[in-house]
Amino acid sequence: MRNTIKIQHSAIYHQSAAISSSTKEIWFVLHGYGQLPQYFIRKFKEIANNERVIIAPGGLSRFYLDGFAGRVGSTWMTKEERLIDIENYIIYLNSVANEVLSEATSHIRVTLLGFSQGSATVCRWAEKLDFDFEKLILHSGAFPPDIDFTDLGNKLRAKKVYMLRGNEDEFINEDRKREQKELIDKIGVFVHQSEFKGKHDIDINSIKEIIKRQ
Repeated sequence: MRNTIKIQHSAIYHQSAAISSSTKEIWFVLHGYGQLPQYFIRKFKEIANNERVIIAPGGLSRFYLDGFAGRVGSTWMTKEERLIDIENYIIYLNSVANEVLSEATSHIRVTLLGFSQGSATVCRWAEKLDFDFEKLILHSGAFPPDIDFTDLGNKLRAKKVYMLRGNEDEFINEDRKREQKELIDKIGVFVHQSEFKGKHDIDINSIKEIIKRQ
C-alpha cells in the first residue's frame, strides 16, 4: 500500500549580494543535473553587482557523483515519484522567491534562468508563478513535453523568452531541435534563439548580449 505524507523541510539557497535600495534586478538561476548552487552561482559573477542580484536555489535531492564518497551533486527530480518531486520543488522555489522579493521594491525586474535540467524545472515553476517576471532564459535546455501548453503560453505571452545553446553541445541534436520547435509552436510564443561557440556549459557572453537588449 502506497502512502504519502506532508513534512516540513529545510533547504538552502545562495545569493550573490544583499537586496538593497540599489537593487534593480533579481535573477533566479536554476542549475543542471549533478550541480550544486554554491558553485553554479559563480558562473554569473561577471554580471552580478549591487544592481543585479543573483539567487541560486538548489535541487532538493543530493547524491555522490561517483560511488559512495567524494564530490556531491544534486537533481531537481527523477522519474521515481516525479510528480511529488515537482510539487516539492515548486513549493521550495516559491518560498525562496517570497523571501527574496519581500526585501525588494515593487518595481524590481525579475529574470528566470534554467540551465540544462534546470530549464524544464524553471518552465514548470513559471507556469505556476503568481508574481511578475520579465524574462525567461532556457540555457542549454528545453521546454518539457509534459507542460500545460495553454497555461505556460498565457504566462509567457508578454514576456521575453530566450533559448541559448552551444554549437558543440553533446546533448542537443537535430531531432531535439525539431522536437523543441514543435513544442514552441504549441506554446504559441516567440522565442529568441541563439547559438554560441561552445559545449554544454554556461556562456556568460551570450547572457551579456541578452542584458544589453533590455
